[in-house]
Amino acid sequence: MRNILFSGNVKVFDGILTCMLSIFMRTKSKEPYRFYIFTMDVSHLGEDYIPVSDKQISYLDKIAKTYNTQNEVIKIDVTDLYMEEFSGCPNEGAYCSPYTLLRLFADKIPQIPDKLLYLDADIMFNRPPELLYDIDVEEYEYAAARDHYGKFFLNHNYINAGVLLFNMEKVKRTGLLEKARNLIKTKKLIFADQDAVYRSTTSKKMLPQRYNDQKFLHKHTIVRHFSKRLFYLPYPHTANIKQWDVSAIHRIFKYDQFDDILFEYIYLKKNFERRFISED
Repeated sequence: MRNILFSGNVKVFDGILTCMLSIFMRTKSKEPYRFYIFTMDVSHLGEDYIPVSDKQISYLDKIAKTYNTQNEVIKIDVTDLYMEEFSGCPNEGAYCSPYTLLRLFADKIPQIPDKLLYLDADIMFNRPPELLYDIDVEEYEYAAARDHYGKFFLNHNYINAGVLLFNMEKVKRTGLLEKARNLIKTKKLIFADQDAVYRSTTSKKMLPQRYNDQKFLHKHTIVRHFSKRLFYLPYPHTANIKQWDVSAIHRIFKYDQFDDILFEYIYLKKNFERRFISED
C-alpha cells in the first residue's frame, strides 16, 4: 500500500481529483493507494474555510476504486487539533491559508503509516509516481526538492514543502513536526509551514528538481507543481495558474501532456455536479 496525504478545505476537490487521476493514469504499478485528507472547520476565519464534504470524499473514493478496488480515500477532521495548537497563533493568517499548516499534524494521527507522501493539491504526475514514492528515506526525516525561488533568494538547499516524502518513524523520533509546530506557535514566519519544516529539519534527502518542478515541464519531469510563479512578459508579474484551469493550461503554458487526465477530470467533475450538487 502506498500512502498519500492531502490537506485543505472544501475547495481543494478539483486539485485532489486531478492529482489522483494523474497518479492512477501514470502509474505502472498495481500496488493500491490510500489517500488521507486532513481537513477542518475554521469558518470563523473565512466563509470558505469549511471541511472537505462527505459527498466529495465518497465520490473520490468511488473513483479511486474504479482503478483498484483496494484503493481508498479517508477523511480526517483535525479541527480540534488545530484549535488546540494554532488558534490565534502568529501564523494563522499565513500567506496561503491555515490549511497549509495541517500537514504538521501528521505525527499526531495514530493511523498515519511510517512512509507517507505529502502532496499539495496543485500537483500533477507527469511520470510514474512510484519513481518518487519508492525512494529510500530510511536514513532521513524526509526527501524533498529545492524551492525554485528559495534556492536563489534564501538558501541553496531551501526546500519546497509541497512534495514531502516522510519517514514518519524518524520524524517522531527527532520531533521534527513537534519542533515545527512550536515555531508556528511562537514566531511569525514568512512562508509559515515551509519555513517551520525547513528550520526544524535534522536530516533531509535532497531530490533533483524534476521531483517537484514548480516552473517548467520537461520530458524527465516527474512532478509538475502548479504553484504561483513569476512571468516576465508582457511585463513582470506573478500568476497562480492551477491544473484544473484547463483553458489556461493550454493557452498560457501550451501543455498537452496532461490532456488525457484533464479530459477525464472534466467528465468526472460534471458527473459529480449532476449527481450531488443538484441534490442540494
